[in-house]
Amino acid sequence: MDIIISLSIFVAGLIIGIVATRLLSSSSQENQRLEKEVEQRRSSMESYQQDVAVHLKSSMELLGQMNAACTKAMLQMEKSTDLLNKVNQETNGMPFFGAETEAELQAVAKLQRRKKKVENLTEAPRDYSSDPSGLFDK
Repeated sequence: MDIIISLSIFVAGLIIGIVATRLLSSSSQENQRLEKEVEQRRSSMESYQQDVAVHLKSSMELLGQMNAACTKAMLQMEKSTDLLNKVNQETNGMPFFGAETEAELQAVAKLQRRKKKVENLTEAPRDYSSDPSGLFDK
């Protein structure tokens, strides 16, 4: 009877052990799967952070190049403005035409103005007739 009791306890323990092992191994497999997924996500996150760092570094270099180009353009614009101002200051005292030509142009302009004033005062417009036809009389 002792053998039967010990054999039945042994069988019951064996069955409980098998069931416990299956339950624990499935949770162990689940834990391993989750750990593997966490490690994949961690490596993916590190890769993403490195990509972002590289992108930010290249963006910073491009912005530096743009800043240098803008500074160079501003200096060139300032130099061009100074040159134009210098040329304008030099040419303000010098007429476009020679002194004789300038005097002749001013004289011609004065004659044309006088001629227009005289024409306006003495002559009637060309569309007026000196001899009325009487067409519009009452």
